[in-house]
Amino acid sequence: MSTVTKKELIDRIAEKTSSKRVVVKRIVQKFLDEIIDELGQGNRLEFRDFGVFESKQRAARIAQNPKTLERVQVPSKRTVKFKVGRLMKARLCGESERPAAPLRANPPREPGTRPM
Repeated sequence: MSTVTKKELIDRIAEKTSSKRVVVKRIVQKFLDEIIDELGQGNRLEFRDFGVFESKQRAARIAQNPKTLERVQVPSKRTVKFKVGRLMKARLCGESERPAAPLRANPPREPGTRPM
């Protein structure tokens, strides 16, 4: 597994879109700044098929220092939770990119049977 930096992503996008690197860098940075601003305001960000970013408040708790075994009070804090979307989950699990068949509101039934 290797690490991909923001600079590398910007270079890839600029090359694939035949755009200037400076323009792509500005757009990517603005996009990330907007995500930070929205999460800072407590908003939920939903990117269909990619995932959902959500700001959560973690409750205060008592933890233990592993070296001294002393109990320590940990204050509450805000964190960001990410829930993986459908396409990303499929890609990570090695499934094909083809979207799943849509759910039918009324599944077909055999003739002579009554709906439940």
